[in-house]
Amino acid sequence: MAITGLGHTGLWVYDLPKMRDFYERVMGLPVTDEDEALQIVFFSARPDEEHHEFVLQTGRTAAIGDKQQHQISWRVESLEDVRTFHRRFEAEGVQVQQEVTHGNAFGIYFFDPEGNRNEVYLRIERDVRQPFRKSIDFGLSQDEIYAEADRLLNDGSDAYQPVQ
Repeated sequence: MAITGLGHTGLWVYDLPKMRDFYERVMGLPVTDEDEALQIVFFSARPDEEHHEFVLQTGRTAAIGDKQQHQISWRVESLEDVRTFHRRFEAEGVQVQQEVTHGNAFGIYFFDPEGNRNEVYLRIERDVRQPFRKSIDFGLSQDEIYAEADRLLNDGSDAYQPVQ
């Protein structure tokens, strides 16, 4: 018996309409099902393959700002997708914690409207010992981002830069 992957995760929320709007409109996740009476919404990034990977349901009891989960990470297909989220988050006023290179991935750490930390990331075909995290600017051009990531990999500074 072996685990083959993460099936789905979910969050208890205070304001379901606001959170639904964020994950549906800002993050671009399609709603695959919902039950208004139970105040639950199901989302899938791959609705043709998976009914849901993410669930929101009313019923949160922890105060906003209390740590609940470490993060929810959303994989994207290209650096242009990361850059699109960079621009979208700026336009939407989304609180970004840090834009980073992990050496083996590019990522943007951000918070949803109820303070849950998320990440959008692109996996890069590199084998880099973790933890590796250095700040990078996704407002740069694609060529500049890759050049800066290479420079940061080899600049001799600490491999892990904490959130700034």
